[in-house]
Amino acid sequence: MVTTASLPPDLGQPAPDFTLPDPSGRRWSLDDLRGARGTLVMFICNHCPYVLGAIDRITRDARDLQAAGVGVVAISANDVGAYPQDGPDHMARLARDHGFTFPYLYDETQSVARAYGAVCTPDFFGYNAAGRLCYRGRLDAGGRQPPAPGAPRELYQAMRDIALTGQPPARQMPGMGCSIKWKRP
Repeated sequence: MVTTASLPPDLGQPAPDFTLPDPSGRRWSLDDLRGARGTLVMFICNHCPYVLGAIDRITRDARDLQAAGVGVVAISANDVGAYPQDGPDHMARLARDHGFTFPYLYDETQSVARAYGAVCTPDFFGYNAAGRLCYRGRLDAGGRQPPAPGAPRELYQAMRDIALTGQPPARQMPGMGCSIKWKRP
């Protein structure tokens, strides 16, 4: 089901803390992942056509942001009981196949996704160096398809600006993707 992330009414909120494992079992905390100039927390998964259609752009922007001092992490929170292709073994394969330069973590309890207010994949949360929310928007205008030639790299540019100024960009377009697959109570 396609879901649109709402724009944040609460810019400036601190990043919720977490400690989560990667597919190999190594545990990562938010403090391990913070960048000197900001932090990007992405909620993605392995099977979403929006993520798969944009994965090379996501990886490119993450690599370029890391070079600019922004810490980057991806988190999968989907219910692997209902969607086994989103499990840790498949996460490791996706990360390897697409050359992730950032940790890809598994939120088995979905508590981190809930704390962030994530609703879809991909869903992007950009924080400044002080750990305050400055961006909750889309990757770019492309969605599942490549954007038109010359279209701006919205997430990348927003995070570059945040890294330089510490302030949120004036214009943010909401992200869109597949809904997070929540576990049934």
